[in-house]
Amino acid sequence: MRLTLRVWRQKNAEADGAMSTYEVDGISPDMSFLEMLDTLNEELILKGDEPVAFDHDCREGICGACSLVINGDAHGPERTTTCQLHMRSFEDGDTIVIEPWRAAAFPVVRDLVVDRSAFDRIIQAGGYVSVPTGSAPEAHATPVPKPDADFAFEHAECIGCGACVAACPNGAAMLFTSAKVNHLGVLPQGAPERESRVLDMVTQMDTEGFGGCTLAGECATACPKGIPLVSITRMNREWLRATRASGKR
Repeated sequence: MRLTLRVWRQKNAEADGAMSTYEVDGISPDMSFLEMLDTLNEELILKGDEPVAFDHDCREGICGACSLVINGDAHGPERTTTCQLHMRSFEDGDTIVIEPWRAAAFPVVRDLVVDRSAFDRIIQAGGYVSVPTGSAPEAHATPVPKPDADFAFEHAECIGCGACVAACPNGAAMLFTSAKVNHLGVLPQGAPERESRVLDMVTQMDTEGFGGCTLAGECATACPKGIPLVSITRMNREWLRATRASGKR
């Protein structure tokens, strides 16, 4: 396959960025998208040019690091992570536009790399369960009904990739936040901090500068792990309940 790549290049967070055009040839349809970018970078290095910076880690669809907007879609044309997207999803001779996540809360660090530490701070605000130190409790000491366990597992699949933010026309982080809130809130281990968790995490989300949610649904469509849109409405109900219980307005 021979492809034309239009890639966002930006030296650092303070510099102005622009699209650069590259031609790559000999691309196998069985390559992953990141392997195709590796091929491009090998050619750039041999020419003495700066390689394109992009995030990656496990390349197994687990870590969520491979954050790219491909032809206007978060992670590309398939509902998967970029590392699991293969070049057979494109045609020989295609022009592919590659950009970083576009969101005020995800500032560009360099080229296709963005700073997603805003997600970390949302987790730090309440995405955990406080437990006393000591030996681990017996696994079956606290029974969890299967529907609750299934619901928790479904939301625990969120890998924090940020595709929901990149796909949202408002740059909202509600799907990510709701997945983390609902995952813990439905379990008995998370019950003691249920109210403070949703209040603190939503407050931190707003502080980070993410946009407001209008339930456009693009986040759930782009999510590679299939977190459902109903997760947001459930979190909204949790937030209202916690707000009333705490006397806040």
